[in-house]
Amino acid sequence: NFVWMFIYRGEDPPLPDERALDFLAAHEFNFVRIPTDYRYWTNDFDYLQPNEDVWKALDRYLEACRSRGIHMCLNIHRGPGYCINRNNIEKHNLWLDKEAQDGFTYQWRKLAERYKGVPSSELSFDLINEPPFVGQYGMTREIHANVMRRVVKEIREIDSDRRIVLDGLAGGNLAMPELADLGVVQSCRGYAPMAISHYKASWWPEYETAKDVPYYPGIEFDGRIWDRQGLTDFYQPWREMENTGTEIHCGEFGCYIETPHEVALAWLGDLMSLWKEWGWGYSMWNFEGNFGIIGHGRKGARIENVMGYDVDRDMLELMMTNRVTDLL
Repeated sequence: NFVWMFIYRGEDPPLPDERALDFLAAHEFNFVRIPTDYRYWTNDFDYLQPNEDVWKALDRYLEACRSRGIHMCLNIHRGPGYCINRNNIEKHNLWLDKEAQDGFTYQWRKLAERYKGVPSSELSFDLINEPPFVGQYGMTREIHANVMRRVVKEIREIDSDRRIVLDGLAGGNLAMPELADLGVVQSCRGYAPMAISHYKASWWPEYETAKDVPYYPGIEFDGRIWDRQGLTDFYQPWREMENTGTEIHCGEFGCYIETPHEVALAWLGDLMSLWKEWGWGYSMWNFEGNFGIIGHGRKGARIENVMGYDVDRDMLELMMTNRVTDLL
């Protein structure tokens, strides 16, 4: 995941980080997810008048990826009427308000028109990041399915071959068998258990109560013992989705810097090796920073300079060992 257009703060979108893409290409990684904030191209909640000049930045990102043989997954992280982070700043509700649903659909239609003809092997659309829990913001499974079906239909009217990704419900954690007939990719998450992945992360709701230093395997959290079998059980609904013919991909995973390094490596090693066994592609959140392989500053990590970056060598080796290839 590259956060080039992640949170709008009144600035122009940055240029693509070509040095980072060169690092990926040199290590034979072939997938990048770009989470975006619709406010970059929308003024004052006027969803039907997007500033398409801003999308020239997306063109640049796409070209930078394509030139290196890297697939780009374009995600709307904050969309009209919904974001998993600071949803309260939205004027409308994507799950309840026609204005937001119309605007969300319209913007994806315009993006479909813009990129019609770009092969799906090079570009996919991830419609909305991490829909909420059922009942949150008035969303039900039926409402969610209706909104997603509408957008998928509109995109396919323009570009029938575009690969489309739907994030699971409850922050990406629940598979959606009710949408198995759509022929889309369903995207899970790799943050369970959050007592490991989000230990001491101040924005995690259970930050104040989950104070014990995590360990793995064997930690008990959320009514489950977490080890390789516990992870396998957690993803069983997603494997059942796969049995319907639905492709599965993990759009985000990672471990916050406060988790002891040996615990992070043990847990991530089981996660990635399971995904490799199942043939699921995955995308770490994110490349550089508190969850990444670059510059995280985790105590005890073996840091090496690679192509000018301070790289967590063991974490990089885990990713390379468990690389999933030839899916696109």
